[in-house]
Amino acid sequence: MSKPPLDTAASATASRSRSKRSGSQLTPEAIIEASLRIAARGSADAFTVRRLGEELGADPTAVYRHFRDKDELLLEVADRTLGEVLDSIPEGLNWQDRIRALADGSLAVALKYPAVASAMASRTTRRPNEFRVVELILGAVTEAGLSGTDAAVHYRMVGDSLLALVGQRAAYLLFSPEARAADESAWNREYRLVDPEAFPQITKAALELAGVSQDQVYDARVEALITAIERRAVELRGGA
Repeated sequence: MSKPPLDTAASATASRSRSKRSGSQLTPEAIIEASLRIAARGSADAFTVRRLGEELGADPTAVYRHFRDKDELLLEVADRTLGEVLDSIPEGLNWQDRIRALADGSLAVALKYPAVASAMASRTTRRPNEFRVVELILGAVTEAGLSGTDAAVHYRMVGDSLLALVGQRAAYLLFSPEARAADESAWNREYRLVDPEAFPQITKAALELAGVSQDQVYDARVEALITAIERRAVELRGGA
């Protein structure tokens, strides 16, 4: 068998050397940044070692030198995205607007990194930025007039609701374009063709249902959370 040309062999050797060097020089920060880049491209497999190896130009198993497993990496990446949310919230807002800003930032970051938000809808990072989010929400409900169990319950109501809402929106982006198109056309197709005698309320509201946007629904749900906190605060003040 003939040998490859010298320049080809040298190129291959250099390429292998670069891969080895990048593998040995990886840092947790580099791996987190690579995961975020993959997630920002809308990929559902941002946390597979194969994809990370390709993104980093390194042996995929090098990831395990810095993270115990993919779940530990996910939690670190998710906490980083919470930092992005917090950075988007202006100073000096009242408690209602802090919750609105948190909701807006959470949705924006979830749509930017759908694989992260969808995976974290029912998880907790147990890391610094999550603690900051919890502190922000507790501060808001306390400023509203809640304390003790009421503050804890309403903090959970806000936190869990936002996780679920943005997780739902993020997961939707990971569906195929065909699946999303079929769902989005349902209000103008299947729902307009239902039997009006069997489904009179759907028939009556068909036009309005088709015109509702996801953002309108999201905003209404956030306002409902704020209203629930305000109502409970009024009750605790004796209905004044």
